[in-house]
Amino acid sequence: MTEPATTWVCFAVREEAAPFRRLVRGGSGVRVLLTGMGAANARGRVAAALQRDPPPAQVISSGFAGGLNPGLRSGALLHAGFSAPETEARLQRLGSQAARFLMSDRIVNSVAEKQALWHQEGADAVEMESGAIQEACRAAGVPCAVLRVVSDPADVPLPLDFNQLLTPDCRIDGRKLAVSLLRSPGKIPELLRFQRQVRFAAERLASALAMLLLAHGSKPPV
Repeated sequence: MTEPATTWVCFAVREEAAPFRRLVRGGSGVRVLLTGMGAANARGRVAAALQRDPPPAQVISSGFAGGLNPGLRSGALLHAGFSAPETEARLQRLGSQAARFLMSDRIVNSVAEKQALWHQEGADAVEMESGAIQEACRAAGVPCAVLRVVSDPADVPLPLDFNQLLTPDCRIDGRKLAVSLLRSPGKIPELLRFQRQVRFAAERLASALAMLLLAHGSKPPV
């Protein structure tokens, strides 16, 4: 009989999770949970998993975040909610810094919007799931922390307005993406550069997660 996972690591989409999955393939104690994008998907899927399956000792909300703090570059590791001093020290050695995350109900695309949120909210980075995951974990009495990586810095816009490409349930619509690129083929090089950038960010995040979890036998004290 398979033992319950000690740690669940939540990602919104496959692309965020893929490098970490490769690193922990066959390992025990860690479960990768894909939540889907946005608060409603994340809250619903984490809450359902917590009700259905043996609860973990802890949950980590992971994946990409958009930079708001102008001092953060692509690939910067950020964390929040790890209260144990030894884990905080370990994260700092891995190159992560404590940060404040803002949860948004939409993808933040433009430099102007990022700058406005930085001045208005004072958050270091923006993403769409962690607050909802933490809410579901709190209701189940399971500790939850956040470890994410900056995919796009504050001074660089996203190559496309991805909000226009989403389905009602917050998935990227491949047909809409194809139409958008056919209408604006000049965006293709920008999109390819962005894909390389987020692949690098995902690899850096995967390495940090694996080192954090393996160092503690998949159970760092949240």
